[in-house]
Amino acid sequence: MLTANVGTKPMKTADIQAKARGLGINPSNMKKADLIHSIQRAEHNTPCYGTSKGQCQHTNCCFRVDCLKIK
Repeated sequence: MLTANVGTKPMKTADIQAKARGLGINPSNMKKADLIHSIQRAEHNTPCYGTSKGQCQHTNCCFRVDCLKIK
């Protein structure tokens, strides 16, 4: 899973957009969840952001903190 920036705070939008650009994804006009799903797919991970329902086994995912808040 995505291991960069794993921590206790959600990633900032600017950081997510920079990560996307680094993967060749144009983040313009994309909703946050769609952008994160695009990043997850580009990194050959399951596009699971927002589907955790408060539980997630991907402890090294850089989006985990933010994802766990979505119910």
